[in-house]
Order: sequence, then C-alpha cells, then structure tokens
Amino acid sequence: MSMSRPRNAMTVDVEDYFQVSAFERYIGREAWDRKECRVERNVDRILELFDRHAVRGTFFTLGWIAERYPNMVKRLVAQGHELASHGWSHVRVTQQQPDEFRQDIRRTKALLEDISGQAVIGYRAASYSIDASNLWALDALEDSGYRYSSSIYPIRHDLYGMPDAPRFAFRPSGGDFLEFPVTTVRVANRNLPCGGGGWFRFVPYAGMRWAMRRVNNTDKETAIFYFHPWEIDPDQPRQAGLDAKTRFRHYLNLERMEARLERLLGDFDWGRMDEVLYWPALRHPAPESSDVQ
Repeated sequence: MSMSRPRNAMTVDVEDYFQVSAFERYIGREAWDRKECRVERNVDRILELFDRHAVRGTFFTLGWIAERYPNMVKRLVAQGHELASHGWSHVRVTQQQPDEFRQDIRRTKALLEDISGQAVIGYRAASYSIDASNLWALDALEDSGYRYSSSIYPIRHDLYGMPDAPRFAFRPSGGDFLEFPVTTVRVANRNLPCGGGGWFRFVPYAGMRWAMRRVNNTDKETAIFYFHPWEIDPDQPRQAGLDAKTRFRHYLNLERMEARLERLLGDFDWGRMDEVLYWPALRHPAPESSDVQ
C-alpha cells in the first residue's frame, strides 16, 4: 500500500437480490425462503477480490442472512474484515416504531456477536433510512451498544436522503457515538453522490474517480464506498413485473461492476470503517450535530 495516499473505507451491504427495498412491492418477506439465495457465493467472490488487492473492509450484514449462513460470516471475520449490523430483515427505519427498531438492532447485534465472537460496533440502516424524521434512531443505537452508524445520505433522492445533514462525520449527542454519512461531492452548491451503489454503475468510472479524489484532496476527508453482493452477479434471477425505473436501477451494468471494482481497488487505498474512521475520529474529535435538526 502506498503511504502517500489517504485510506478510504470500503463497505459491503450484505443482502441478497430479492431483499432490496425497491422490490418490497413485488417480493414479500414471507417469500424470501422460497427464493434462490446467492449471497454466499457472491460474498466469497468479494472476499477473493479483496484478498487479491490486500483490502480489508466492513461488511454490514443482515441478521436474516447471518442466521442462515454463519460459516460465511465466520470466514469474512477470519480474513480480517469488520463485521457490522445492517438490521435483521432490511426494514427501513422510517417503517419502524422506536420499540420495534430497538428490538431489531439488539437482536441483530447479539446474533452477529454470537457467531463471530467479536464486538459489533457499527450499523447501517436499510436504504439509508435515518433522516430528519427519525433522528431518535441514533440515540437508540448508542443506547444499544453501537459506537457508530453510517446511515445518513446527505442528498436529495426519491427513496432516501437528508440533504441538509453534514457531509462528513459528526457526533449526534456530543458523546463518543459517531455518524459517518455516505460520501458526496459538492458541485455547484449541491451534494452529488459518489459513495457507490447504483450511482457507481450509472456514472462513468472516470467521473466517480474524480469525485472521490476531490473528497480526498480538496475536502481532505476519508471517502466511504459501498456496494452489494448482488451487484457483481449479472446471472441472478430476473424479477418479472418490475416498473421501468426499478428495473433500470437494479439491473444497470451488473456485468461491468466487478471490473469497475477491480479498478477502484487499485486506484485508491482502502480499510475498514472502524480502523480508518471510527478510532481516528475518537483521537481527533468530529463536530457535534448542531447542524442536524
């Protein structure tokens, strides 16, 4: 690894193709066990990809997945990756009452820690669904033993987003608990996404690379990148009856994703969320959440 380049945070949201929020209208959770589950083979491919590039990352994992594939979870931890929580069954925080949310995050944390034998300190909400309407969720996470979240996306989007949130790390309560918003680039007084997911498959690679370099070199900040195991799986079963927007977003450029990831892993240096963001932030305090309403 080149010591002259900043280290960024590589993250994977461990869910399968049929569990994405955009499919909620088409695939009920009661049908999940009848679907062909491809997450284990795809995670193993990701582990091989990361190993080739000597990358260690953070895997935000659904409890539903971990319960069915505990050996997969043990493999990723054994290879030096951070295990973190993605909630139990990909229910958006905007669809949960506070008591439901607390039960969900505590159940998931307990299972992941039981499987891995390690403390789980990180959380990412399904579809970045912590926003101005439910900031109580950050207090619930802290009270439940989590140390950080990466659940806010400071952009405007039809499915999620909190455009007025800070772009970089902040302390919601003024204590040691931290929120790490997904990375955006500031262009013409607007936040544009450059943290991964469907945007990474849609925008030309050179544009995404430019944006992340700007975050590193101009903002002097660590970038957070995320993707899903199903995004490297162009052969996944196709869901019939999708509306045009959902079909476009989900299936766009899946066949190119793995090659783009290869380039990204070579063009930047990467590490785990806890190692490149959480522990350094404790040594160099992030601002409090005065800008978050």
